[in-house]
Amino acid sequence: MEKERNKISDVVRERNTTLRNEKYNQYVKQVTPTFSTVKNCVKAYVTGGFICVIGQGFTNFFFNRSGDMELAKAFTTICLVFLSILLTGIGVYQKLAKFGGAGTLVPITGFANSVAAPSVEYKKEGQVFGIGCKVFTIAGPVILYGIFSSWLLGLIYFILKQIGLV
Repeated sequence: MEKERNKISDVVRERNTTLRNEKYNQYVKQVTPTFSTVKNCVKAYVTGGFICVIGQGFTNFFFNRSGDMELAKAFTTICLVFLSILLTGIGVYQKLAKFGGAGTLVPITGFANSVAAPSVEYKKEGQVFGIGCKVFTIAGPVILYGIFSSWLLGLIYFILKQIGLV
């Protein structure tokens, strides 16, 4: 840690701007972690696929029990949201996300995690100012722009239908 501070202070103290920029770029290159894009893509693919396999397993299970595909899909959604929130609450989903990256953004589980994570993080601040205020910090913009986009596209569709283009 002390060596890093010395390197940073050496860069800051350098009067020659060209040399300072070169030293800074070398320092950034040295401390920036490198990632394998192919490895990350494979991890995301496997993780997302695993989540989808679990979802398909739930769907098959509920369909075999009820014989109603719509009911099976509803129960599958409920189970996936519940599992995502449960795993977020006990700290497992974050480890899965660290491993699988974008693969954990499978829409239903990723959205449930984005709502539950701030609740867990801010619960120490209380029910109202912690959980109540922070629960939609991540999911709020998604909801807002999702609703706005739906409204705008619905309006465009309505106008096109009124003038006979659709």
